[in-house]
Amino acid sequence: MTARYAVQEARIRRVLAGIAGCSLLFLALIMVFLFMEGLPAFLEIAPPDFLLGMYWYPASDPPEFGTLPLLAGSVAVTLVASLIAIPIGVMTAVWLTELAPSFLRRLCKPLLELLAALPSVVVGFIGMVVLAPLLQDWFDADTGLNLFNGGLMLALMSIPTICSVAEDALHAVPDSLREASLALGATKCETIFKVVVPAAFSGIGTACMLGMSRSIGETMVVLMVAGGAAILPASLFDPVRPMPAAIAAELAEAPFRGQHYHALFAIGLLLFLCTLGFNLLAQYTSERNRQDPE
Repeated sequence: MTARYAVQEARIRRVLAGIAGCSLLFLALIMVFLFMEGLPAFLEIAPPDFLLGMYWYPASDPPEFGTLPLLAGSVAVTLVASLIAIPIGVMTAVWLTELAPSFLRRLCKPLLELLAALPSVVVGFIGMVVLAPLLQDWFDADTGLNLFNGGLMLALMSIPTICSVAEDALHAVPDSLREASLALGATKCETIFKVVVPAAFSGIGTACMLGMSRSIGETMVVLMVAGGAAILPASLFDPVRPMPAAIAAELAEAPFRGQHYHALFAIGLLLFLCTLGFNLLAQYTSERNRQDPE
């Protein structure tokens, strides 16, 4: 009987290893494809001109492929979304874990999961039809499709991710730490913010990085509500064109294997590296705090 269980366990291990290997293989193939299609752009465009150029005019003669406005748009909407989503997501996770009554927790948790499952095109439609006219009226903006609108909608999409991961991190904190803090005379709030949250900082940091990664890589929302202007934003109410929006809007019109085509894949490569950097930073933060909890 023991030998049969050992054989079954070995088979399961091989199956799981094969599935994990397939995931890594697909990721490697995506990376190879991006490099194959993106690197040829730098044979015709100097990297400094591509990364620091101020103008993105692929249809002009000669075409200009400066991605600085696109990169600035991505960074700006990610920053606005993070400033909104991180405090709300983390505080919601703290409330659900430490303060909420059980019936409210059972009610709010499915609602957050439902919000996470909301299609991005629906979120973009809400921002375009509902929020854009309100922003234009309230702030007397030239257009409601702008950086602030894009940041709000991305925050709406990032909050469930941040809240879910941060809540798991807070749940992982041993109850003995809470009990010891309360036994020493600390209040509930002091226990939460001086004991529980620092102990879960690794997971909370990972949640923030994953939320920012979600924001910088989102396509449909920024394509619909950010305005679509490839300019450096001077205010929250300027239209912007983040990198994913440029790829989605222009790839179908770019001549196959032409300069514009390769430039768009080079943007995709840059976006991939930014997202990879966020994920590596999240992993580094998690590992560092796990090894050095002080």
